[in-house]
Amino acid sequence: MRVSVIGCGHLGIPHAAGMAQLGHEVIGVELDQARVDRLNRGEAPIHEAGLPELLAKHVGSGQLRFTTSIEEAAAFADVHFLAVGTPIDADGRSYDPGQVYGAARALASHLTRPCTIIGKSTVTVGTTAHLTRLVHKLAPAGQAVEVVWNPEFLREGHAVEDTLHPDRLVAGVTSAEGEKTVREVFAPILADGTPLIVTTPETAELIKGAANTFLGLKISFINAVADMCTQAGADVATLVGALGMDPRIGAGGMQPGIGYGGGCLPKDVRAFTASAEQLGAGDAAVLLQAAERINENRPAAALRLIEDALGRPVAGARIALWGASFKAGTNDVRESPSLALAALLHAHDATVTVHDPHANPSALIRHPELDYADTLVEATAGAHAVVIGTEWPQFRDADPVTLREHAAFPVVVDLRNVLDADRWREAGWTVHQLGRPQPTR
Repeated sequence: MRVSVIGCGHLGIPHAAGMAQLGHEVIGVELDQARVDRLNRGEAPIHEAGLPELLAKHVGSGQLRFTTSIEEAAAFADVHFLAVGTPIDADGRSYDPGQVYGAARALASHLTRPCTIIGKSTVTVGTTAHLTRLVHKLAPAGQAVEVVWNPEFLREGHAVEDTLHPDRLVAGVTSAEGEKTVREVFAPILADGTPLIVTTPETAELIKGAANTFLGLKISFINAVADMCTQAGADVATLVGALGMDPRIGAGGMQPGIGYGGGCLPKDVRAFTASAEQLGAGDAAVLLQAAERINENRPAAALRLIEDALGRPVAGARIALWGASFKAGTNDVRESPSLALAALLHAHDATVTVHDPHANPSALIRHPELDYADTLVEATAGAHAVVIGTEWPQFRDADPVTLREHAAFPVVVDLRNVLDADRWREAGWTVHQLGRPQPTR
């Protein structure tokens, strides 16, 4: 099929490459000419496993190309994926749908034949219905243009894998023709056994918000329990293992840490909470607000743990912070809890040196007040404490013996519980982990 992907960011680029991998001819639309030029050279402007290889393969073959012209995409494609951003609105709670409506307006005016628009962006319930009326009004093809909502469930760092091998596909449709198009465009994935949930657009919109919000609830829950374990001298790792044996609960997503971040989860929880308030579901809103508060307080909880490890306030201390991205596998630093902690440490007069294997350049733009190091050794040199803020495997596999020679004090605060604590203690380090029994000084 001939496919366009409008919006080439963390969602659109992997989706465009994935569609080409499925055998479609694909054109990506992006307003940033510099980004288009990079993509047309087969270069990935974001860090995602497997993405550079897919771009090089399909751009090189001519099966995938990028443009700034939405008119060109309208003339070329019969299926148009909307993958533009939906940031939080000025109210700080609900989605700003401006990019979605702007892309739809720009596209609709050039739609002169039957085609299908498939929305991927996360939106407020009711958006598909509003967008359908808008497109039918503006498109020369009128009601021959179908609008379907197919929310994405990509995990950053795994976006290519999740595009090609999703655990489920959801399609919010209003006609048999819309469902037919979805089945055709995703035919290779469906042939592999991936389930397709066909439902109304409203249900599809709520499924996406509910999925991310439940994950946020789960993360906030285990972080609150980790704080209880810290106070009680209990072990959160053992607790999670026991909870995970209950099939009604499961251990997935219950890794304690310093909170969730990125470009999706925080805003999706806020917007879903706002939807609960707008729909009059007051009890749901109260529950979701509690999850938000717990997440917002994680950097402060981490600061207390660091000061406990140091045995004093952080003012004047040199802190090596390992990790800037909001999670491993990506260079995305949007709402990164690790960087929020870095800013808090800096505000408390600590000297913070950040090292991240992929996200240093992005972090530097957002936090130029911090110091940055290209290697773990450089970051650790002279540090009073090493703090692990992102769960990169490079940190788990680091050599504690070598690093011990460079630190001013052998103190490590593992906020992601990724280290083999016994191995580090044998190398002479004092190890503090979140929600796990702390060593006696």
